[in-house]
Amino acid sequence: HLCGCNCSHHTSALNKFYLGGFYNIPHVKYYYVFLCFVYIMTVLGNGFLLSVIYLVKTLHSPKYIIVFNLAFTDLCGSTALIPKLLDTFLLNRRYIVYEACLAHMFFVLLFGGIQSWTLVTMAYDRLIAICFPLRYHSIITTKSVVVILLCCWMFLVGIMATSAGFINRLSFCSSIEIKSFFCDHGPIYQLACNDKSYSYILATCAVRVVLVLFSYVCIAIALSRTISREERLRALETCTSHLILVAIFFFHLWEPILTFTVPSLLNPIIYSLKTEEVRNAIKKLCRRAKMRKINQILPND
Repeated sequence: HLCGCNCSHHTSALNKFYLGGFYNIPHVKYYYVFLCFVYIMTVLGNGFLLSVIYLVKTLHSPKYIIVFNLAFTDLCGSTALIPKLLDTFLLNRRYIVYEACLAHMFFVLLFGGIQSWTLVTMAYDRLIAICFPLRYHSIITTKSVVVILLCCWMFLVGIMATSAGFINRLSFCSSIEIKSFFCDHGPIYQLACNDKSYSYILATCAVRVVLVLFSYVCIAIALSRTISREERLRALETCTSHLILVAIFFFHLWEPILTFTVPSLLNPIIYSLKTEEVRNAIKKLCRRAKMRKINQILPND
């Protein structure tokens, strides 16, 4: 993967990268089976959650617009990452064309970014619900949530396009081996031998983490002023699902690939089993389907 120390070719002369992830993993084929299982269950789970929210009108609320957006990005993010990952490593196609690598980076990081900013939007929703309960329905409206989510999408599309543009300006002088399981931004720009300060700045931004923490600090302060212990517990219960999602999403501090796969698998399970509104909506759909079958069986007059 080396082209010599004195070589200084720009990305325009670079044909492909080499993905060097998943070295020395014992029983790696079982890991690929696990990823395949995760992907299938992610598609089924998120597809089911999207269908339930779409079909049941009682879930057409600002909160579940956010959940719908999360399920959609989970589905797209897993589809952008896992099939390509299995094709690369299971079939040993580790070389990837430069343009395809940038496109892969763009979509995987875009959907990962949307996931994390959707969690920020959920934190904002809980902040208003707990700190300003009387004004919740006037602040958290369908229009305001749609505007917030659209801003997140546009902002992140711009950031990812800028990241890809900065990568395109870099020169790669020694190695073309990306030490990751996909075309990740950090491992790519670190291969460059010219000024990569702009890419470094983009890579180290962690505003979303700060915003989630800030929201829950405000929630904690608001709850500390609540006299009733029952009211505190009731308010905390409304945050449980979101806190579980945040904990799972930032699990990448230990294992990077899990942040791209496990949250997308568990999010629909958490919102299907943990949330009473979704459970009731599923029961309503089941009753509706049962009534439809009965009507089909009964003879028409």
